[in-house]
Amino acid sequence: MRLSIPTPTTSAVEIGPLTIHFYALCIIAGVALAVWLGNHRFTKAHDGVDGVVADVAIIAVPAGVVGGRIYHVLTTPEKYFASGAEFNEVFKIWNGGLGIWGAIALGTLGAFLSYRRIGRTRALPQFSAFAGALAPGLLLAQAIGRWGNWFNGELFGRPLDAPWALSIPLELRPVGYEEFVTFHPTFLYESLWCIIIALLLIYVTPKFSGGAIFALYVAGYSAGRFFIEGLRIDQAHTFGALRLNQYVSLVLVAAGVLAFTRFSRSKR
Repeated sequence: MRLSIPTPTTSAVEIGPLTIHFYALCIIAGVALAVWLGNHRFTKAHDGVDGVVADVAIIAVPAGVVGGRIYHVLTTPEKYFASGAEFNEVFKIWNGGLGIWGAIALGTLGAFLSYRRIGRTRALPQFSAFAGALAPGLLLAQAIGRWGNWFNGELFGRPLDAPWALSIPLELRPVGYEEFVTFHPTFLYESLWCIIIALLLIYVTPKFSGGAIFALYVAGYSAGRFFIEGLRIDQAHTFGALRLNQYVSLVLVAAGVLAFTRFSRSKR
């Protein structure tokens, strides 16, 4: 038998009337780790900021989930608004479908507004310092969250014949790929890439300001996402030879590099 990574046969468990989706558990575990690590880094670098990360997360996390879902729905409207589609599927995030760009954008906005509100009653450093403290934790949260795609058997790449390939059941294979059994495990590639960038950011934290660290997060993740996105075969809008998310990745790489050159001139 060909060696490969199997796709889980179940993506949820039922405990009485409660259904627990592994996709949701991955997101929750990632958020918990991000809050813990972000709080550790922030309190270590600044005095008198205990509890700030958790308070900000109360607003930022739901905002990120909403933003991620909005981005996904807007970029794949045919899944939810085409003839025969059920609109209530928009709200079933446990079935997958959170666009990281929307999550980062609205989550960051929610964090900024919450941080500014807290700053009215407490002496806090600039928001860029807060963002830089959270950046590695956000990457680790993304790394864990990608395993939710594995449980759902979704967002894999082109056919691949290798020991690390992902075995996909016939019913989950896209149209035109029914004869193939194993595919690129893009969830694993992205998870590993996020871990690598997170460790790199932790290593260079003493050398750069918080704004520079967050800019590196945006640029580094987006660079890896550009290539990983190119492997995927799920339905997506394409323009020329690239998928929509690849164009977004290129824009964010450029924005991240420009922001890094600006913030790297600031003292930590």
